[in-house]
Order: sequence, then C-alpha cells, then structure tokens
Amino acid sequence: MKLTLEEARTWYQSTDAVHNFEHILRVYNMAVRLAKAEGADLDIVRAAALLHDAQGSDPGSASGRLEHHQASARFAAAVLAEKGWEQEKIEAVQHCILAHRFRNPAEKPETLEAKIIFDADKLDALGAIGVARVVAFAALVGTPFYEKPSDHFLKTGKEIEGEAHSAYHEHLFKLRKLRDRMHTPSAQAIADERLRYLDEFFERLISEWQGEK
Repeated sequence: MKLTLEEARTWYQSTDAVHNFEHILRVYNMAVRLAKAEGADLDIVRAAALLHDAQGSDPGSASGRLEHHQASARFAAAVLAEKGWEQEKIEAVQHCILAHRFRNPAEKPETLEAKIIFDADKLDALGAIGVARVVAFAALVGTPFYEKPSDHFLKTGKEIEGEAHSAYHEHLFKLRKLRDRMHTPSAQAIADERLRYLDEFFERLISEWQGEK
C-alpha cells in the first residue's frame, strides 16, 4: 500500500512553521521532479519525502532537530511495515531519511533515491522560500535577521562570545554551501538560480540595515 498526502498531513499537526506540512509538500513535489529527471525509484522517493521530518520536534530544544532524522526513520519503518512493504524497500526509505541532514549526518547519501531526498530538502532552503524560512527560523528561536559576523566566525564558522547566530550567519555557514553539497545535476542547476536570488536578498538586506538604500 502507498502513502497518501492526507495520511502524511496528520503527522505534521504540531510541527514548527519552518518544518510544517507545507515544507513536506514542497520537498515531495521537488523530489518527484528530480526522481523523474534522474530515473530514481518513485515509490521510495515519495515515501521518504513524506516521512523525512515526521518525528521532528522543538527546534529550540537540546535534542529536538538534532535527532529528528533518527526518530523519523524509526517511525517510517513502523508505518511502512504496517502497510506490508518489503524489508528491503523499508530500509531504502530509512536510508533516505537518515542521510538527509546537512549538519553531521549519521549517514551520507549512497543511493540515487537518498541523494534526491537530500537535494530536494536542501533546495527548499534556497531561493524565495529559503529567504522566508531562514528569517522565520531566526524569529522562531529569537535570533536577529542580521548581525555583522565576527572575523572569527568568517574564518571558523563559530561565533565569539556574545555573538548571535543571525539569519545572515546561517546564510554564510550553511545556505551558501548547499549547492556544492548537492548530488544530482538536476538539483544543481536549480540551486544555481535560487542561490543567486538568496545572495541578492542578503545584499539588499544589509544595505537597508545600514541605511544605504
């Protein structure tokens, strides 16, 4: 049995605004687009896209987002086993989920399907949607939209004492690196255009912040 969008929606009733069901739908649609372009297994891609954040939790908690991929992989196994999926396909979906994180993933994407889920999830952090999400996340966790990064942060990616990890810090630390971490040619082409938009947004934000525009 296949998963449905209606069923998946029930798993995201209490998620934060950055990782809600709208995020899942965007990743799902992009993952299907990439899978068709790259020749991946659509059943595995669709299931993994719908389940990859199913057990997300409070992004401000100590263990929240850090371990959500592990909890989601366990949840996926239970859901798919109940639907009668073969163990081999369940494990393929689990690998996609475990390998989708940017920060210190427990696994790196090895299969084409896992690479597509990684790429689709990261594309949702770029472009106009990327702007909305990074600003919303900063507001969610109580950090500024912009703060001038210290020289230490620019060199090491780590803040000095008292330095906030602003939305702009996240852009430098993570978002600008996403394109080079992507695996599929289809995603890389989309990322090039979306990253240009994101760069232009932050250039404009800084100019307005400093009263230059």
